[in-house]
Amino acid sequence: MPTLDFALQIATDAPALPTRTQFKRWIRTALRVDTQLTIRIVDTDEGLQLNRDYRGKSYATNVLTFPLAEEPWLMGDIVLCAPVIAREAAEQHKSLLDHYAHMTIHGVLHLHGYDHEIEAQAALMEAIEIQCLQRLGVANPYAVSDADEKPTQAL
Repeated sequence: MPTLDFALQIATDAPALPTRTQFKRWIRTALRVDTQLTIRIVDTDEGLQLNRDYRGKSYATNVLTFPLAEEPWLMGDIVLCAPVIAREAAEQHKSLLDHYAHMTIHGVLHLHGYDHEIEAQAALMEAIEIQCLQRLGVANPYAVSDADEKPTQAL
């Protein structure tokens, strides 16, 4: 099993945040190589500023991933915007913790170099996410019922 050097930063007063232990479990599900990783949980203002500064987008997004190094191990930061994740979980009728698990795994896969800009890559990334979440007992986040629309794709 790959080693994990993990730091958690909480920069929001959002309620019902996952624990450090939960994040570590979710990260390990998607981890493929030795990794040094920081997850920072932010509010809307910081999420908006980071998305604007690094992606040129004028909105707060659910997850941002900042790969820092690939050698001698994988290193990077994942930023999760608590209010966006909470809003999406409610809109998509998901448990908040399940959505955090999904966004965490999504961010770890980005750190590993997976992307969803091209349809074939998006399909592969989604398949890996579904598999990782299934191992955690979390339902397929991309499944749709007749009553629901497809959830918005993570960024």
